[in-house]
Amino acid sequence: MQAKKRYLLVSVGAGLLFLVYLWGLQIGEFQQQPYQYHQFPQYPQYHQPDYQYYHQSQEVYQPLPQWSPSRPPRHWPESTQLLEPYLEGGEQEEDSPQVQHQHTSPRERRAIRDNIYRNKRCRMETCFDFARCQTGFRVYIYPPQRGDEISETYQKILSSIEESRFHTTDPSRACLFILAVDTLDRDQLSAQFVQNVRLRIQSLPTWNDGRNHLIFNLYSGTWPDYTEDLGFEVGQAMLAKASADVVNFRPNFDISIPLFSKEHPLKGGGMGYLTLNDAPPSRKYLLVFKGKRYLTGIGSETRNALYHIHNGEDIILLTTCKHGKDWEKHKDSRCNRDNEEYSK
Repeated sequence: MQAKKRYLLVSVGAGLLFLVYLWGLQIGEFQQQPYQYHQFPQYPQYHQPDYQYYHQSQEVYQPLPQWSPSRPPRHWPESTQLLEPYLEGGEQEEDSPQVQHQHTSPRERRAIRDNIYRNKRCRMETCFDFARCQTGFRVYIYPPQRGDEISETYQKILSSIEESRFHTTDPSRACLFILAVDTLDRDQLSAQFVQNVRLRIQSLPTWNDGRNHLIFNLYSGTWPDYTEDLGFEVGQAMLAKASADVVNFRPNFDISIPLFSKEHPLKGGGMGYLTLNDAPPSRKYLLVFKGKRYLTGIGSETRNALYHIHNGEDIILLTTCKHGKDWEKHKDSRCNRDNEEYSK
């Protein structure tokens, strides 16, 4: 009788040890499985009932899913799957070299944009003082400071205003204010980049957070990201800008201007040309563009599509693929023909 009891106890003990061994193997396999969040259709849910939290010895909290035999193993998605929805415009910059501290993330882009364009809701009725214009439309240009270097292009803009009937030398009569500081080129790598613009603008006696001011800009940001970083806050000033981003552009307030070169003439046509002819004057060409065609990166999608509207008659769009040192690596079937027409 005692032998049977001993045999029964030994059998039960061995069975328990075997169950403990299987349980240990199962826990080990579970801990080695990679963890992944569920891919929800729209927005990530950070407070799901499937997750509980445990405390490690290093006092770091990490999510741990409750184990279920019917739930399939989870795997981390590729990093690009998480970042694709946040890439602006769906544009990739694979051709740009990965220079440290050069590339900015979408969050950093938004931070720069929010810092520069703080008054996104500015409109003429909210950020412009019409009381200053009751005596007439007069434009005042700040006098240049000692040591100011003004580019030839910006000087043409100032000269056209000074020679017009709207110019005034009395700031108390001004309806609109124009900076003497050259803000056309805000690329930090450019030789025409002006330093300390923020301090110089804020020290102006009638700046008033930019109200009733008009700022001109052709180039902004720095390679390779071109985040439209002007290096100063525009405040409530109107911005006359080339290649303005639709996200930053304030409708019925900002002004979209074309990108023109320094060779653009200050004046064109003879005296009374528009009076004696049709306005706009009839010309042979309706649209003309000549420039570089970006094969990859920012702006490539737009410029690569220009050939669709080129008809060789009244719409002439000439582009070249010769942009950058490694353009031949990305050349397409149209590059040879485009380069030949461009150089004619």
